[in-house]
Amino acid sequence: MSFPTLRRAAVRGLAVTAIAATMTLTGAVAASAGPTGRTLAPNTQFYVDNSNKVYDQALALLKAGMFQDAATLANLASWPVGQWFTGGDSPAQVRTGVAALMKKAKIKRQVPVIVAYNVPGRDCSQYSAGGAATTAEYEAWIDGLASGIGSGQAVVILEPDGIALSPDNCGGTAEQQAARNTEISYAVDKLTLQPRASVYIDAGHSSWHAVGDIAQRMLTAGLAHAQGFFLNVSNYRTNDELIRYGTMVSKCVWYLQNTAGATGDQCANQWWPAADADSWYASHVPADAALTHFVIDTSRNGQGPWTPPAGVYSDPQDWCNPPARGVGVRPTANTGVPLVDAYLWVKVPGESDGSCTRGTAGPGDPEYGGAVDPAAGAFWLDQALSLAKLGAPKLTFNWAGVL
Repeated sequence: MSFPTLRRAAVRGLAVTAIAATMTLTGAVAASAGPTGRTLAPNTQFYVDNSNKVYDQALALLKAGMFQDAATLANLASWPVGQWFTGGDSPAQVRTGVAALMKKAKIKRQVPVIVAYNVPGRDCSQYSAGGAATTAEYEAWIDGLASGIGSGQAVVILEPDGIALSPDNCGGTAEQQAARNTEISYAVDKLTLQPRASVYIDAGHSSWHAVGDIAQRMLTAGLAHAQGFFLNVSNYRTNDELIRYGTMVSKCVWYLQNTAGATGDQCANQWWPAADADSWYASHVPADAALTHFVIDTSRNGQGPWTPPAGVYSDPQDWCNPPARGVGVRPTANTGVPLVDAYLWVKVPGESDGSCTRGTAGPGDPEYGGAVDPAAGAFWLDQALSLAKLGAPKLTFNWAGVL
């Protein structure tokens, strides 16, 4: 992209909110009925925030005369990403914030992807620790978020790691686990009362929980009332691997819901030989079964997962700021895969996973020359540029998102 083109793009990005109301856009249509309720129409246009931190960095680079890097970040910023609501606000404040987002998306005739990330004890109190203090506080916060959505159309990514990294995965008590299920179930029920909200709950990713384990966990936490589940948030697994895993999870969910006495450990999982797993599902799930849909986070999986150097690190932390990754398939609801409602950029490309020492004494990250990684959620310019430059397919500017 040339300097004049980038400058025009930046100006458009800053001015778009003011002019979008007067423009005719090809936007999203009302969600249509599907096997598990609402699904996203293939021509859904997801919301692009034209005043985000990536745009700000692109403009700063432009002013500094770093034209190529500025163009790279402008390309990255032109695509829709999840809008995270992470707590710290009162129910009234989150209602106001979500309502403002819904208004901006409506002006552009786009659909926001709202990430609710405030469950008590989130992230097992690790790098992204925080969340509401009590179940009651969380439920009140969800009430505010749901009220902010109102009758508008939105995709809700409900609590990344909320199920796959729940209290029983990190030494929590039975009471804490029960509370987590209650909290997620409450949120699903409350949010799905909004007539055009498509709510997806956490299923981790294909290199984590066995198929039957995560299927049972989701059903316990209210999957039956949600639109479906999400995969790969903040992770790097490939689409092919995730689609196969998600399809198996959907079939296992059906099996558990429709087979007396069934348990999750009976379901074929992702580590079975492929032919054996396919045979198991063919004999236990009808070909015409109505299966649960899912969405995939492709914000960082263009190059697939990182393979750490053999024998170098006692704990390579392959999930934590792995080097030389790239953005993946652009956000779209036109996936060509019947069970995949959308590919989304849920995690904001360029946000750090936290301080990664990979089993060394630290405090730096040996994969980045011993430099200390930014705190979890902080924007990391070098990582953002790497993700953009190594995108697969090659990253281009999304004019439809900013016009």
